[in-house]
Amino acid sequence: MGARSRDEVIFTSGATEAINLIVQTYGRQNLRATDEVVLTVAEHHANLVPWQILAQEIGFTLRFVRVDPETGELDLEHFASLLNDRTRMVGFQHVSNVLGFINPVETMVQLIRDTAPHAKIVLDACQSIPHMRVNVQELGVDFVAASGHKMCAPTGIGLLWGKLDLLNSMPPYQGGGEMIDQVTLQGSTWLPSPARFEAGTPPIAQAVGLGAAMDYMESIGGIDAIEAYEHGLGEYLYEQLSAVPGISVLGPKTNRAPLAAFTHESVHPSDLSSFLDMEGVAVRAGHHCCQPLHTELGISHSVRASLSFYNTRAEIDAFIGHLKETLQFFDNLEQGGDKDDDTTNSDEDDFVPFV
Repeated sequence: MGARSRDEVIFTSGATEAINLIVQTYGRQNLRATDEVVLTVAEHHANLVPWQILAQEIGFTLRFVRVDPETGELDLEHFASLLNDRTRMVGFQHVSNVLGFINPVETMVQLIRDTAPHAKIVLDACQSIPHMRVNVQELGVDFVAASGHKMCAPTGIGLLWGKLDLLNSMPPYQGGGEMIDQVTLQGSTWLPSPARFEAGTPPIAQAVGLGAAMDYMESIGGIDAIEAYEHGLGEYLYEQLSAVPGISVLGPKTNRAPLAAFTHESVHPSDLSSFLDMEGVAVRAGHHCCQPLHTELGISHSVRASLSFYNTRAEIDAFIGHLKETLQFFDNLEQGGDKDDDTTNSDEDDFVPFV
């Protein structure tokens, strides 16, 4: 990550806790009713709901950057228009977990520093750290949240990176053992970061697992090789998926992460995912913890296919094949039954959605 010191990295239960920690410590300590917090309509609920809870209590204003319907990416002109002297926090994803776009973080950071110099920047890096090189010094943000399970680690482990002076200016998130300096019956004092934010017994096994996962990723070629390989897979997935009749792939056509969320013109995402599951294909259906984004796009749900370094083009081909079979099954239902026996091939006969 390019941290200057291990004291800048705090172990959490995941990115959700990392962002809640920022909101409930730095946010609660510094935000006032006259302030503004800028987020985007594409945010995961973990980088939206905590801000809403605090805004209801303190009264600051939340503003949201739109997605450009033409490009499928954030509207950077709208983003710039929302920044002003009242902006105190800005939060956004490095990579969208639905649209797959990769935000130009350095460009966005420069806009913030020029227009809203008092603002602190929170980056949700859950979808970037497992797939590309991330250097916090080069990005220029103030806080970074990430989760471990997206990079082959156990569940229940994540991290918060923050600039050390900011971390040491923040109050504790939880109280208990290991985070104290001195305790008396009259009061307590705190250790500096990271101990200040790691009260109680730490997630020892999970942290060891995270380290092992990172070592494994390095042993198979490292993050640069993983990024190059996954980039090719992502392009191939988008190309093949876009060619399926009736399918609309969400997000930009280029500069994408190795995932693709999509809808079909007539088949519900939940039906598609259930039938694909019966064929051994793992996709996710729903709003992917991005309900406001789906509302903004005029849809309720989507299907998402996600790739990693362990996937292959052959698996993408198998996914596309099963997707076409599933869509053909639903098309036959709409037609009132199976097509004539003479036009039904053996592969269609073999497709049995319920077992």
